[in-house]
Amino acid sequence: NAGEPLLEIGNTDRLEVRVDVLSQDAVRISPGTRVVLEQWGGETPLEASVTRVEPQGNVEVSALGVEEQRVQVIAEITSPPEQWTNIGTGYRVLAQFIVWEDDNVLQVPTSALFRTEDSWAVFAVEDGQAVRRTVNVGHRAGLFAQILEGLSEGDAVIVHPGSEINDGTEVETN
Repeated sequence: NAGEPLLEIGNTDRLEVRVDVLSQDAVRISPGTRVVLEQWGGETPLEASVTRVEPQGNVEVSALGVEEQRVQVIAEITSPPEQWTNIGTGYRVLAQFIVWEDDNVLQVPTSALFRTEDSWAVFAVEDGQAVRRTVNVGHRAGLFAQILEGLSEGDAVIVHPGSEINDGTEVETN
């Protein structure tokens, strides 16, 4: 039909990855951000680097029928081409944007954290008793939170502390 594309031309030696990202997540991504590409069909994840975050978002409806503001993020694959020779235009990948990383991070499950007045706290286990400790929380990533102060490596904490746990409550570790 008139106006329909006849063919699509692409350079499969220099593919870019386009990812729709929620706008509240896109604000933390910038050119140069490291990207790990998984579930693309190969055995090992591929490395990529963000080249552009589009300046304008668009509204899309999620699979659950929720309107979401999305922004397109473009990344270039930086892994050696021989690792991804079988991937092509329009293929599906799972992209993980590394917005912060450090080699030496003390972290706890976020389910161990709770609010006390205007700070965060955890129940640590000392000599068979729960001890409330105020902690300074750094970066958070879903299931885990970075602890800057208040705990040391090797400290045991209570995950999902219920209302029956108080300072001094006797506990047993597994």
